[in-house]
Amino acid sequence: MIPSVEVFFIPQLMYVARSPVYAMPRPVSDSDLELMKLIDWLHLEMPFSGLRMLRDLLALKSIKVGRKHIATLMKRMGIEALYRKPQSLSSRVWHGI
Repeated sequence: MIPSVEVFFIPQLMYVARSPVYAMPRPVSDSDLELMKLIDWLHLEMPFSGLRMLRDLLALKSIKVGRKHIATLMKRMGIEALYRKPQSLSSRVWHGI
């Protein structure tokens, strides 16, 4: 049988922060859900489009949204633009001749 421990001491015993234990996640508003659906649809059509391009595409549909708000929603959805990543010189193998 597990001894009863107060909720206040459980995070301290597990070495985690107390804030996730007590804080409840905020629900997403209906307008943000509609915006997330549009961003998802645009991202599926053009996966290479970044924040600024998505902002401009939404502006064409007469939806005025800031770049930071789009970044927050994309981060919440777990999507990011596909683009060529820079090649690092440390990964190249240099051969001396």
